[in-house]
Amino acid sequence: MTRDVATPPLAGIVVVDFSELLPGPFFTQNLAELGARVIKIERPPHGDNVRRMGPGVFEAVNRGKQSLLVDLKDEAQRAEVRALIATADVVVESYRPGVMARLGLDADGLRAAFPRLVYVSLSGYGQQGPWADLPGHDINYLGAAGVLAVSGVPGGGPAQSFGLPVADLCGAMYALSSTLAALLQRQHTGQGQHLDVALADCALHWMNPRLGAWRSSGDADLEAQREATLVKAAYGAFLCRDGKHLSVAALEDHFWARLCEALDLSPYGDAAFRSHGARKKVAPAINARLAEALAALDADDAFALLQRHDVPVAPVVEPAALATLPQFAQRGKFEGDAALALARYPVPMAGVTPGGLGGAPRLDSARAAERP
Repeated sequence: MTRDVATPPLAGIVVVDFSELLPGPFFTQNLAELGARVIKIERPPHGDNVRRMGPGVFEAVNRGKQSLLVDLKDEAQRAEVRALIATADVVVESYRPGVMARLGLDADGLRAAFPRLVYVSLSGYGQQGPWADLPGHDINYLGAAGVLAVSGVPGGGPAQSFGLPVADLCGAMYALSSTLAALLQRQHTGQGQHLDVALADCALHWMNPRLGAWRSSGDADLEAQREATLVKAAYGAFLCRDGKHLSVAALEDHFWARLCEALDLSPYGDAAFRSHGARKKVAPAINARLAEALAALDADDAFALLQRHDVPVAPVVEPAALATLPQFAQRGKFEGDAALALARYPVPMAGVTPGGLGGAPRLDSARAAERP
């Protein structure tokens, strides 16, 4: 039987979602955008803490879901949830290890009863290990994974923030890709599985390109690693005359040559600096010269100039301007053009309707909804 191409990729997939805060809800938001039915299990009396701590965040990562208010310590309500799980394809939870077992809703017990179930546990450090019960947030997981150590500026301390919760979102994406792989695998084996997604592990996996580079270069000490990672010639955000910034990334030799055609970067534009290795040795001086050249131009003029010379360049766009930026607006990446509008699922796919989810659910909206 051939499926209609307009059918969402995850049509018919039912997800029972116990997760709160950001990583789990962002993960299940993506499942909802791909067509899954997501039923959000919330604890009384207030539901997900983010409803009160950050209502805008809650709205952003819970659109299109249903809400079911459940006291999981109540045997009758717990039985109701178990009956719902019997109809589900995926269960998602983000409690500390052991909590779901105490409630009788652990992976082993549920998968024994429902072998096709894909059970996803999202936690900071995983279901086992000496830190399994340690509480944490994004900065803790980045610290544990080695990411913070190589942040900031050479000679200084680690950066406190990257502007985005990198470990939280990284873990959500590994949960998404692993769940989709598990559902595909289930088609061949008939069996679900328990996915132990640790945010620190996910951030650690993202360290592989850096670890490989340092192993190859012999940069064994932290300061050498930070220098290699954080200081690159003709790479960075540079202030222009009008107070705006441009990001420039002329790393490769051919892009460097084009940058030198566009701007006077003497004395670094001559043959002695044509190779990446030669530029790396004087990267701070090159960046200082580039900063000087760009400080003499307005950002729009500098952007147009470097664009004409085919140099990797982009403006540093403020969040309030994202929805009206022509690059994103023409590709239909936002739900409307109001300042700080929410971005749509980024990859065009058959059956994925842009902006079709509606808002986040009112607390317990699923009680009035038709149950499977």
